[in-house]
Amino acid sequence: MVVEKQLCSLMSGVAGVTECLPKGVQSSPPFDLHCPIGSLPLAFQTRLDTVPAAPYLPPPAAERVQAWERRLGARDRLRVGLVWSGNRQHKNDKNRSLPFHTLSPILEVDATFVSLQKDLRPDDQPFLKARSDVIDLTADLTDFTETAALVSCLDLVITVDTSVAHLAGALGRRTWILLPYTPDFRWLLDRDDSPWYPTMRLFRQDESRDYGRVIERVRAALAELVATR
Repeated sequence: MVVEKQLCSLMSGVAGVTECLPKGVQSSPPFDLHCPIGSLPLAFQTRLDTVPAAPYLPPPAAERVQAWERRLGARDRLRVGLVWSGNRQHKNDKNRSLPFHTLSPILEVDATFVSLQKDLRPDDQPFLKARSDVIDLTADLTDFTETAALVSCLDLVITVDTSVAHLAGALGRRTWILLPYTPDFRWLLDRDDSPWYPTMRLFRQDESRDYGRVIERVRAALAELVATR
């Protein structure tokens, strides 16, 4: 398997992977065929009713999870991870990413919020710095293996359509994803669940393309989840 460097450690533990190499490696072992990972569903003739909907990433090492548990402290409230923006080079980034301050209604809910946001944008820095109620340990997220361990300590991940959404879903963690009106094809249309990730709930923009409405629905759902805890 050949993946981005930050994914090598994580993907090396996937069942069936003999060797995992970073993209750009100068030499590779002999192989009989190759296939882009995104084309495997076509090669397997996958249909909605044959999607292998189950966690496909191995659980993080117990010692890594325990290290993050110690950093997070007491588990006295629901722990909620947050990601509000993705890579700015993504062709649909203007429709999927949010400024941090738009999450303010969600932060009013009585929960423990944990930032999973890498590559913080300059405009978001003062808003995040002013929120002492959001735990920010992202300096220690050195690769996706560490992010997976932190996600495994959380009760819920709320994220826009970026890599953390797939990471959390692949680990079988409860995940809520905020989607633009015209989403990436993987999320299909007219449904609030995902055939790929049984633990994921989709919150879509309506025709207004207003993320404010999405945030209010997420806030209401989170308040309900906290009340039932």
